[in-house]
Amino acid sequence: MAAMTQHEAFHDRVATVTRTTHETDVSVQINLDGSGRYANTTGIGFLDHMLDLFARHGGLDLEVTCKGDLHVDEHHSVEDVGITLGQAVSQALGDKHYIVRYGFACVPMDEALARAVIDLSGRFTLHFDAAFSRNRVGSLPTELVRHFWHSFAEHASCTLHISVLHGTNAHHQVEAIFKAAARAFHAAVRRDPGGVRVPSTKGMV
Repeated sequence: MAAMTQHEAFHDRVATVTRTTHETDVSVQINLDGSGRYANTTGIGFLDHMLDLFARHGGLDLEVTCKGDLHVDEHHSVEDVGITLGQAVSQALGDKHYIVRYGFACVPMDEALARAVIDLSGRFTLHFDAAFSRNRVGSLPTELVRHFWHSFAEHASCTLHISVLHGTNAHHQVEAIFKAAARAFHAAVRRDPGGVRVPSTKGMV
């Protein structure tokens, strides 16, 4: 549990994960220590916009591509992007040594206000509290916003609490969620060389 020694060095926290099913073909490239660069193409314009925001406000580099059965429904694409992104985050985090582990953010988007709290605990929990003012933003059904974060949190093995505290515009509500989650995530994955090697009394996270 000692602080980082001069003999230890940080490794690059990058990952590339692909997921191919009969319904979708997803690829995610991520660099947790990037500069907010992004190139996201999922076939769902508003989801692309949200992933762009997640990269920019999360301080990470992110490239997501998805070819899905959108002629059937958006569900499979949204779910599988969330799954693959969560898997990429888990892989990039590796041993999680010296991470802060916890992150919190409250972000406004005009009249909307969202709160996100994350614990990179190695355990999956999602609490999601949001009542959207309409059932679709662009081509993204708002009911799938919760499903995206469920898929992400399950496969990133993290505890995630998301709440929309205020808001009347669905676009603003969803955007505030993604920005808050990004900033909470950025805080949690930050590495602190002066901190403890393993941020848990169990000896692992």
